[in-house]
Amino acid sequence: MARESLKAKRERALAVCERMAEHYPDPRPQLQFGDDPFRLAIAVLLSAQTTDAAVNKVTPVLWERYPAIEDLAAANLADVEEILHSLGFFRSKAANCIKCAQMVLADYGGEMPRDIDEMQKLPGIGRKSANIVTSIAFGDVRGIAVDTHVFRIAHRLKLSNAKDPSATEQDLLKVIPPELWGGVNIRWILFGRAICSSQRPKCGECFLADICPSAGKC
Repeated sequence: MARESLKAKRERALAVCERMAEHYPDPRPQLQFGDDPFRLAIAVLLSAQTTDAAVNKVTPVLWERYPAIEDLAAANLADVEEILHSLGFFRSKAANCIKCAQMVLADYGGEMPRDIDEMQKLPGIGRKSANIVTSIAFGDVRGIAVDTHVFRIAHRLKLSNAKDPSATEQDLLKVIPPELWGGVNIRWILFGRAICSSQRPKCGECFLADICPSAGKC
């Protein structure tokens, strides 16, 4: 197969985004957080290596017990661990929740920082998480959050061959127009769950099959 030019790859990436938008016209995050940026950050923190559905089962209990940032900052670690026990890596997540609340109070006056670099200073918040929070909570799209779904789909579409999420994001930013970055993560997650799953992808049902180099080969 001939090497694809950057221009051709950008045209194909645009077609991917357009079709995704047609199939998922109103993408919404699956995590439940109300309209509180801090609660969104905690939900995203908790979602690592765990399903959104599992997170949505524990966060109502967490916020009932600790309704304010001050409450969570002063929480007993063992009590938070008990609430999060059903989640993977619940001990480290519990510790990060408390530390995150403490840092938001001490360093940012109780308000989530809006800057993506400042946000990444919070315990448990990496670039992927910061991308999600800044985009959803503040409408400030600075990049593309590359989770396992986005990473898998980007590679199957041959839009990246990078070995890690950070480099994969940079590849995607080069071929997807900035005005479309905001919708990529949620739409690709929905697509990954419904069609392009890690095991047994439904290539025969895929609306991207004709522009996907991996169609029928996964």
